Amino acid sequence: MSFEVSATETTTDRSGKPAPLANGYAIDAVLRACDVLEAFRSEGEILHLSEIIERTGLTKARAFRLIKTLQSRGLIRRNCPRGYSLGIRPLNRRGYRLGYAAQSTEFAFSREVTNSIQRVSRREGVELVVLDNQYNSKMALRNADILIRERVDLVMEFQTDGRVAPAIASKFGALNIPLIAIEIPHPGAIYYGANNYEAGLIGGRYLGLWAKQTWRGAVDRVLLLELSKAGPLPRARITGMLDGIREVLPAFHDSQVSVLNGNGQFETSLDAVRRFLRMNRRQRTLVGAVNDPSAIGALRAFEEAGRMEDCAVMGQNASAEGRAELRRSHSRLVGSVAYFPERYGDELIPLACDILNHRNVSRATFVGHRLITPRNVDHFYPNDVLVPTGADGL
Repeated sequence: MSFEVSATETTTDRSGKPAPLANGYAIDAVLRACDVLEAFRSEGEILHLSEIIERTGLTKARAFRLIKTLQSRGLIRRNCPRGYSLGIRPLNRRGYRLGYAAQSTEFAFSREVTNSIQRVSRREGVELVVLDNQYNSKMALRNADILIRERVDLVMEFQTDGRVAPAIASKFGALNIPLIAIEIPHPGAIYYGANNYEAGLIGGRYLGLWAKQTWRGAVDRVLLLELSKAGPLPRARITGMLDGIREVLPAFHDSQVSVLNGNGQFETSLDAVRRFLRMNRRQRTLVGAVNDPSAIGALRAFEEAGRMEDCAVMGQNASAEGRAELRRSHSRLVGSVAYFPERYGDELIPLACDILNHRNVSRATFVGHRLITPRNVDHFYPNDVLVPTGADGL
């Protein structure tokens, strides 16, 4: 008995286009069995059938048959309830070379994102090329060119200027280099980061409740500090915050709302709110900021003016600096919405590997958010005393 395998048999390259196999003798069932084994990212990981299906793109019936076959030879173990783990050490994957352009080493938030990505890439044996965008759009464009010259397989981009996002995305798109955009959308990229409107809504509702309990709802003004260059998605934090306040205080009028551009930075926000206070009489003011540096900058301006009792401030990110301020006695930073940047790498590196392995991934992955207040900050971050604080960013 003889058989033939077509010389035109193909698989797909990283752009998703058909590409010829190295030879015409590849057996599809073996390739799919390897997909099942490679779905496990560590030796002790336990996956349910549904998770294996999601990571491999196989049908339920085919995935089940392959799992049972591999289980019969001890390559996969059954774990209760209804989970599976590897019976062997993880297969050696191709050594991916990932590029990561960080927002800035100046900011604690981006440093925590960077640290988590580096930690997970070392654990998973993934080569990582790290560059610093320095919170500068020209540097971000130059770094894109460097990553292309470094011949990376995929890029994770963290830069906050929405105006240069199309140019950066175009550089990678022209060469079919997959792009994950962190926090700021880039055309054609997979998005990973905040659910900005939801995060704003969480903060705004709490500000409204705080005003109801402390001032009996008697609020004269809402002051919002945005980061205009980041574009419409981060601005949704501000929209969400205002909507959250209005849910609790529905009588609030548009004429009572002021919006300033704090640029997401402490000094810029401090100066903007100083000018605002010089031009406005004493009023009970709820302050919603795009991030913690802006929130703390606004807070310091109220304190300098001797008007701390006139404000209640809500931050975003629950950064190290924000958490330190929440612990400060009698501070009027009443809360900050957490994004948990120290966990980003645990999802970003597997997401990058899934993209490069041609697995189905969502176009957007949103991080979970929690409200952090003086009452629960030690519960969520009990080890802060061990970590020095510094500046923060988006």
